[in-house]
Amino acid sequence: MTEPLTQVERWERRAEIPLMLLALAFLVAYAWPVLDPRVSPDLAGFFAAVSWTVWGAFAVDLMVRFWMTEDRTRYAAQHWYDVALVALPLLRPLRLLRLLALVRILDRSAASNVAGLVLIYVSGAAALAVGLGALAVLDAERDASGANITTAGDALWWATTTVTTVGYGDRFPVTTEGRLVAVMLMLVGIGLVGSVTASIASWLLARVAAEQANATTIQ
Repeated sequence: MTEPLTQVERWERRAEIPLMLLALAFLVAYAWPVLDPRVSPDLAGFFAAVSWTVWGAFAVDLMVRFWMTEDRTRYAAQHWYDVALVALPLLRPLRLLRLLALVRILDRSAASNVAGLVLIYVSGAAALAVGLGALAVLDAERDASGANITTAGDALWWATTTVTTVGYGDRFPVTTEGRLVAVMLMLVGIGLVGSVTASIASWLLARVAAEQANATTIQ
């Protein structure tokens, strides 16, 4: 018998879609000034207001969940990433990782084996990491002295080679902020490469096992 949902779980389900829509609004507000530095001051101010409004909504969501839970210390430890993303405004873009919850919808049509599901999650994480990494490094590097990542194309190329651990070295960050972004992408890249390799190997083994089972049945 399925256990009833807790008060916090019911709140999280109700708030999931609104928060994901707010996260998308934040992405637009964050990315537009980065991709178009000539944006008007009024529009830039509007985007800044949107960014802080979205951050405030995430902060309220976290406070509501803390209020609903009985063991706040344990809940904070289990959801440390939520606490960090609210406490550290510079990391707000990472809140978009909640969008990966949409992958649950694809579970019905995805392969029934674990490898297929992992590939879906890994693909979504890779695309998100590359996109946000490119935006973040372009924001940090474009106006820096001696920077070689000055266009969206440069940033996207650099983020792709970093996440895939290729690292040609033709583009690299020169600022402290850019290097911090690079470190995070490197760590993400190591995990992604390992996950992709393991998933493909598991998928191949599952296919071989299925074919062997079919051959045995036919015989």
